Amino acid sequence: MKTLILYATKHGATAQIANMLAGEIKDATVCDIKEAAQLSNFDCVIIGSSVYAGSIRKEVKSFVAKNASELCKKTLGLFLSCLDDKTDFFDKNFPVQILQAAKAKAKLGGIFDPKKAGGFERFVIKAVMKNADYINTISDDKIKSFVDKIYE
Repeated sequence: MKTLILYATKHGATAQIANMLAGEIKDATVCDIKEAAQLSNFDCVIIGSSVYAGSIRKEVKSFVAKNASELCKKTLGLFLSCLDDKTDFFDKNFPVQILQAAKAKAKLGGIFDPKKAGGFERFVIKAVMKNADYINTISDDKIKSFVDKIYE
C-alpha cells in the first residue's frame, strides 16, 4: 500500500513525527501539506498537524476541506503534535465525515523548545505546564500503535 504522509508544522515537531511514522511504514512518502503530492497516487493518506491554542494549522483545515471526498475513499489516518494529552482536539478541528473515515486518530506527543518559541509561547507554556524548559513528549510506542491501527 503506497502511503502519503502530509504534515503542517510551525517549529518542526510535526515534521519530525511524520518522518518517524515513515520509518515504520514501507513505501511511505513524506511531504509538507503546502507541497502535497497527487492523492490519486496513494492508497493511504496520513495527515498531521501541530496544535496551538486548540486549533490545527490552517493549511491542514484548508487541505482537508478541499479534498474531503477523495480523502474519505482512502485508508486515512490523522495525527496531532501537541503537549496536551487530555483534550480531544479532533472533534473541534476536523469535519465529521473525515473523523468517521479515519481508521486511526492519535496525539503522538509534541516538543516545546524555548529557543524556537516566541515570548508569548514561552509565557503560555510556563503558565500551563509549570515549566518553560525543553520538553519532548513524542512517543515511539504511540507512533507504532498508530501505524498498527492503520494497517490492521
